Parts: sequence; C-alpha cells; structure tokens
Amino acid sequence: MTTIASREPGTRGQWWRFAALLVITLIVLVPVFATLLLAIRPSASSSASGVLTLENFRYIFTSTDVIVWLGNSLGVTLATVVVSVVVAAPAGYVLSRGRSKAVAGFSLLLFVIQSLPVITAIIPLFVLFARIGLADNLIGLVIVYVGSTMSVATWMMAAYFDSIPHALEEAAWVDGCSVFGSFAKIVLRNSLPGILSTAIFAFLLAWNDYLVALVFLRSSVIFTLPIGLQTFFQQNATDWGSVMAVSVVMLLPPAIIFAVLNKYFSIGGIGGSLAGR
Repeated sequence: MTTIASREPGTRGQWWRFAALLVITLIVLVPVFATLLLAIRPSASSSASGVLTLENFRYIFTSTDVIVWLGNSLGVTLATVVVSVVVAAPAGYVLSRGRSKAVAGFSLLLFVIQSLPVITAIIPLFVLFARIGLADNLIGLVIVYVGSTMSVATWMMAAYFDSIPHALEEAAWVDGCSVFGSFAKIVLRNSLPGILSTAIFAFLLAWNDYLVALVFLRSSVIFTLPIGLQTFFQQNATDWGSVMAVSVVMLLPPAIIFAVLNKYFSIGGIGGSLAGR
C-alpha cells in the first residue's frame, strides 16, 4: 500500500502534464484544421453538391500556375539545402575543432552577421543583382537564401560536432587516416541528426520565405508558392477556397519531410563508440 500511495503523486503529475500538452497541441493545430476544412469545402459560387469536395484543388492545379510555382519552390529550396549543408559542414568542423584567434574571430563575425535584420541587405543586394542579371532570377534567389542560412547552419553543425569525441578522430589518425578522411568517415557518419537539423532549418527558411522572393521576383512564371499565393487575393473579393487549397499544398512537403526523417533524429550510439578504450 505504501508503494502504491507513493507512486500516486508522480502519476497524477504525469497525467496533468499530458493533459496540458494535449490542450496546447490542439490549440496549435486549430489553424491547420481550419485550413484543411476550408480547402475541402465548396465555395459560394461552386456548383458542387455535398459538404466536402476536392473542387478547389482541381481548380488550382488545372486553371492556375500552382504546379509551376510548386516546382520553382522545390527547386530553390532543395538547391539551398544542398549548398548550405555542403558549405556549413566543413565550416562548422573548423569552428568546432579550431582553437585559434582567427577561428574565434570568425565565430564572432558569424554571430554579428546573423544579428543583422535581413531587410537591411535586401535592397543593396537587389541593386547589385540587377546589374549582373540575377534579379528576377531563381539562381539569385538561391544565392540570397544560402547567404541567409549560412551563419546559423554553421553554428548548428559546429554545435553537433562538439558532441563527437575527439578520441574517435585520434584513433583514425593513428590508423593512418588523414584529417579530411577522419572528417568524412568518422565525423560526418556520426552527425546525421545534426546534418538533418541543419537541412531542415535551411529548407524551412527557403520554403516559407515571402519577403525576399517578393523583392527579387517579378515574372509570374518564376514565382515561388508564397508569392503565387498572393495572386489569389484581390482588392474586392478573395477566393478563400483556392487560397486554403494552395496553403494545404504548401503544408504538405514540410509535413512529409518531418514524418519521413523523424526516426533519424537520434543522438544515441556516439558515446558507445568509445567503449573499451
């Protein structure tokens, strides 16, 4: 009886925490559910019968440039992710393993750059890109996104590399591996969660961006989804069914990526690599 009674307060506390998390989760998901509901409801001018319909999705895919905008967003976002991770990984390794004043100064410079508002650089970059033909160009947009993500991506990679024991690399060096070889074969292979976290950060920044794309893009054929979504808003009337359908299309790629990659976010196993040493 004493054991059961002693466990009751802790159990009761766990249920309260679970209930609180459940309520907070439901509140956060209310806008998502509302978006889904409005996307599958027929509009006022629709001839579709019934409570739910896919007419809004059929309209945006057949009568608008949503597929083109979706392709533009995917291309820009994937390019940003690849370039950001490829550059941030070795840069983060230098920050993690380097102990010189130059490395410390570079680390401080990254912090200062990241603290600056993005809006302070957009107009000068637009003027510069317009002179070299990169304004109204998806390549120019990728360059801006990569520059925007680079400082945080480097910090994220450096923070994860700090969790990998130096002894693993030292063992590889003793076996004749070079510094680059130990980085590629030891550090990167044990850094999958850190790489994925950095990639998702870059993905979300590029996928959800509106301000930079609004300034740099002018031609409708190279719009990304956030800018394309703006075209559905009119001065006197807005087709909310189409707006919500496009919003659902924007929600799907991040949700799918999180669902697929969630099982890889584990940091276990690194410390056990030193067992017996």
